Amino acid sequence: MENNHNPKLTSSELASLWGQYQNDTLSICVIPYFLNTVEDSEISSILDYGLELAKDHIRVIEETLNAEQHPIPVGFSKQDVNVNAPRLFSDSFVLFYMTNMGTMGLNTYSIALPNSTRKDIRDFYTSCLYSSAELYNRSSDLMLKKGIMVRPPYVSYPEQAEFVHKQHFLAGWIGEERPLTTIEISNLFFNLQRNALGNSLLTGFSQVAGSKDVRKYMVRGAEISKHHSAVFTKFLNNDNLPSPMTWDSQPTRSKVAPFSDKLMMFHTTALNAIGIGYYGASLGLSPRRDLAAAYTRLIAEIGLYTEDGANIMINNRWLEKPPSSPDRKGLAKG
Repeated sequence: MENNHNPKLTSSELASLWGQYQNDTLSICVIPYFLNTVEDSEISSILDYGLELAKDHIRVIEETLNAEQHPIPVGFSKQDVNVNAPRLFSDSFVLFYMTNMGTMGLNTYSIALPNSTRKDIRDFYTSCLYSSAELYNRSSDLMLKKGIMVRPPYVSYPEQAEFVHKQHFLAGWIGEERPLTTIEISNLFFNLQRNALGNSLLTGFSQVAGSKDVRKYMVRGAEISKHHSAVFTKFLNNDNLPSPMTWDSQPTRSKVAPFSDKLMMFHTTALNAIGIGYYGASLGLSPRRDLAAAYTRLIAEIGLYTEDGANIMINNRWLEKPPSSPDRKGLAKG
């Protein structure tokens, strides 16, 4: 039985708070720039709500870390954003970005909550889950209202429940493919949507990055997202399912950077990590062998791309180190 009524933060709680601090300080840089460039007042209200959430999260995290006498992470600041830079992204892109921000918050906080033991931290992540759901719902409602919400494919309802009777259900090579399940269709569709977002974001970043290495990295990432989209589209088309319609996602012709190279690199590598997680979940839910092989190959490709991004960040001293356990071997050397 635990008698300590003032426990320290666990390693998993520190990990969640540290990661959230990075992401929310990034949002506090990105959203004001979007607010300066969007033309639609309804989208502005979504941005205002997202910015309010990020600022509130930072306040709670800083209060918690200060009470623990733990150093505050560096994260991102006003030095990483030029809110007066010309418009780089369309209003519809910004709205889709905020919808995905709500989605990613729901995924992140649903992991952080069960990984936390202290009541104050659990209460915090419970509130974060509710507010992320509200952000997602507000953004989704506005996309529906504006007619730009892209829905997953429809399938005919089965006449009755069925069970699998043959190993053919697991097959997936040429000439052996069974129809996709709705679970597989869902994962293909949403991975395709996320790659569309990534392609637009990295294309914009490639136009405005200051460093040649960063520009090349963004161009490479945009090409990878195109390739992955083509893979997912082929699976859907081979099953006579429509690939999703595109929305107005292309960046403007601006070459003025709204964000620092450090922020754009972190944003890209963070999306890479999230993408690997989504692909891993899709792999586990895709019994067809050709689908499993495709996800395994694409995960490896993103892994190599992410490592190259980490090297760029390390070389430029942009990669902030998460809290770690003490180096006991180093301490023992004196």
